[in-house]
Amino acid sequence: MRTWLTERFDLAVPLVGAPMAGVGAGRLAAAVSAAGALGMFGVPAAATAEWIGEQAAAAAASGRPYGIGLMAWALPGNPAQLQAVLDVRPAIVSVSFGPYEPYVAELRQAGITVVTQAGTTEEALAAERAGVDAVVARGAEGGGHGRGEVATLPLLEGVLDAVRIPVLAAGGVATARGLAAVLAAGAEGAWAGTAFMGCEETTISPAATRRLLEAEEIDTAYGRVFDVAQRLGWPVEYGGRALRNAFFDRWTGREDELAADESARADLEAARRDDDFDTAYIYAGQGVGLVRERRTAADVVAAFAEAEKLLHRFAR
Repeated sequence: MRTWLTERFDLAVPLVGAPMAGVGAGRLAAAVSAAGALGMFGVPAAATAEWIGEQAAAAAASGRPYGIGLMAWALPGNPAQLQAVLDVRPAIVSVSFGPYEPYVAELRQAGITVVTQAGTTEEALAAERAGVDAVVARGAEGGGHGRGEVATLPLLEGVLDAVRIPVLAAGGVATARGLAAVLAAGAEGAWAGTAFMGCEETTISPAATRRLLEAEEIDTAYGRVFDVAQRLGWPVEYGGRALRNAFFDRWTGREDELAADESARADLEAARRDDDFDTAYIYAGQGVGLVRERRTAADVVAAFAEAEKLLHRFAR
């Protein structure tokens, strides 16, 4: 399973542990990298430069390459984040969801591999024109934020036909079968988040983990409810996929009303403090039904490595 991704970062498995803000920090990134894949951590919109430095130190502790994910829409209001990333010089930076183009050249000049996530073929073409090193074709099945219009497989096929730069596949890739599928299609590797959400190295609470492990493949929903309730500045084209709950069902389709409802905002904040997941959110993708037990990141990477056997079935 030698690809652009494994060669560039000296990996054993063509797999990236997706940057999941609020789920996996430096410890998870280090564990994924130590296991032979490429670990990343995501930077929350309000995170400080000091926090980035601390998590980067933890991620680098494995002695292996690691990466950081930035949200482009948040950088103008928190420019110290970009400088902090430049200071720690990770091997790879994902900057996505908003006007990321102004940051590409500076990051690349620092010797950092730059990728961005694309939810349509046109977004992937724009990324290539912007000068990124690779593009992540992120389908609507993916957990957390992104576009919701196109599923992973048709998106990956369209992007692979359209661009010349390396392509990684994201959205619904949760097992060795998914990794084998996207590699067979022509991707240079997979970008997986939900598959790592049951890991011991995450930062999510025991209550959230229990909810996650009990969820089925049909238990997610996509929309902007949780962002609107928190008054976050996510661009409207990027909703989020999370476990469906009573709060989402109450407010979906009523986002304009929700934007002015301070009691709903307070309810969500209280629920997050209290681990009440009938109201609070757990972002996860449609692969959540395949996450059934508490494991280590090393266990998850080893399971993904079984993709090689699946691919060899077709080589005989």
